Amino acid sequence: MYRAVTQNIEVIVEPFYLEEQSNPEENRYVWGYRITIANESDGTVRLRARYWKITDGNGQIEEIRGPGVIGEQPVLNPGDSFQYSSGCPLTTTSGVMVGRYSMESETGNLFDIEIPAFSLDLPDQLRTLN
Repeated sequence: MYRAVTQNIEVIVEPFYLEEQSNPEENRYVWGYRITIANESDGTVRLRARYWKITDGNGQIEEIRGPGVIGEQPVLNPGDSFQYSSGCPLTTTSGVMVGRYSMESETGNLFDIEIPAFSLDLPDQLRTLN
């Protein structure tokens, strides 16, 4: 599990390998990840956009930007949390993802919160990120 807190908003990431969707003979490795966003601040926020930087085991980088997450722009009141799952296919046996969410406060201020860097590795090839 990986964790980051920015402006009292916590992001927890739990990555997991999806063996049933992977096909090593075709260099296809798929991971899922579960993200929980918890608003520990005193104000209401809305998740407006996401940015991902995905680096595969060969150092190839892919950047992804888009509105919301899984088609939603959730509103989080103080004390609320939002959880979703998504996935990432790679052509290598490992990779790293890191990113940020663009949030909007109830007063209309935009700010970014960190998504912690997390490792995508086969279960028998675990690494840790510092």
